[in-house]
Parts: sequence; structure tokens; C-alpha cells
Amino acid sequence: MKIFITGANRGLGLALAKTALERGHEVFAGARSLDPKKFSQLKDLQNRFGAKLIPVEIDVSDESAVIRAFQQVKRHTERLDAVINNAGILMGRERSIADTDLDECMDTMNVNAFGPLRVIKHFLPLLKKGDNPTVINVSSDAGSISSAYGGDYAYGLSKAALNMLTAKAKKELKASGIRVFSVHPGWMRTDMGGPSAEIEPEIPAAGICKMIEFSDFPEQDLILVDYEGKPMDI
Repeated sequence: MKIFITGANRGLGLALAKTALERGHEVFAGARSLDPKKFSQLKDLQNRFGAKLIPVEIDVSDESAVIRAFQQVKRHTERLDAVINNAGILMGRERSIADTDLDECMDTMNVNAFGPLRVIKHFLPLLKKGDNPTVINVSSDAGSISSAYGGDYAYGLSKAALNMLTAKAKKELKASGIRVFSVHPGWMRTDMGGPSAEIEPEIPAAGICKMIEFSDFPEQDLILVDYEGKPMDI
């Protein structure tokens, strides 16, 4: 399979790239910067897997940067079998509603919700030529309205919007044979999740890879699932 992953230079994105490569897939690894200091772990993977890993510079908050990334990927392939929208930010987590910074909310929405929209919009021509193509939007139970909690406004609002993007894109792209899911990867030991989190990112990475390989595929009508493909309340 040919897989494009955003935010692939660390955390879950890096684990996804490594897992996909180990399972024999070709990976286009998107990162906001290809600066060697920030790209070192992906560089190690590139040294190990060679041409199977192709680094792609992409800032999902900038539409022109997304277009440039599409053009770069298109030079290497005529199709994509999966796009994993993993790039995301977490800001203002401890703020109450009275202290919520609206600029932080706007920035978070721009990356976490509009970023995946930009990627789907511009990478759609390659997805339409893919083999059983799938879009995975890495979401969170923080975006579930039915289980909403106080605080975390910027992040929660952005993930709720991302889940709506999944629902709407699922309806529109069904006729093109493209499957779209939001996936809650769990509380992971990453820079975002912190050292006290429950699981290593390699665990949800393996589950997501199984989804796009169809070896453990969720029911088609589901919107938000966990990394094992089990339904979650939205």
C-alpha cells in the first residue's frame, strides 16, 4: 500500500510510519519541517527502509503548503491507498471557560480540523485512484459531545469539528469508494499525552494499520472508533 501520514516526525505519526514500513508498505511521511534536528528519527527510518520512506514537508495550517506537498507526492505516485490525518496540536488544556484564549482556539481549529480538510481536499485525486482507499482522521474522545467534560475547550471543539468532517466526507466520498473514519488512539505516552499515559503509540499504530489493510476493518457506517475499530459515542 501507499500511505500518506501527516505529523509523522514524532509520537503516533512516527509509530505509524515505522509500523507501516515494517508491514511492507510505502510511506510518504509528512512533517512540518524537514530540519535534521526535528527529522532525526524519520531519517533513521529512511536509512533503514530506503526508498520505501519518502519525506514530505507539509504545514497543514497553510493551504499553499498542502498543495506543494500534494505536488511532491504526485511526482512519486499516481495513487494513494490511505491518508492518515495525524498532525495536531494541544493548547490551553488547563484553561477554564473564563480563561479560554480565543486565539488558541482559532489556531487549534486551523490545525486539527481545517488541516485534515485541506489534506483531503487536495489529495483526493490520488485517493480516488487508490486500492480500497481509506482516510483516517486521528481524533479523540475529547471531541465526543455525549461524553463532554469541562475544560480543554480548544482541543475538544477542534476534535468535535473533525468528527463532523469525517461524517460529512464519509457521505460524499462513499460513491468514490473512499472510506472515512475518525479514530480515537487512546491516551498515549507521547509529547502530547505525557509520560503517565496508558499505552505506547505503537499499539494504536498497529490497530490503525490493520484498519487500512482491511484485516480489522470497522463497520462502514461508524464515524468514531477506537484503534481496534470498536464504535465510540459521538
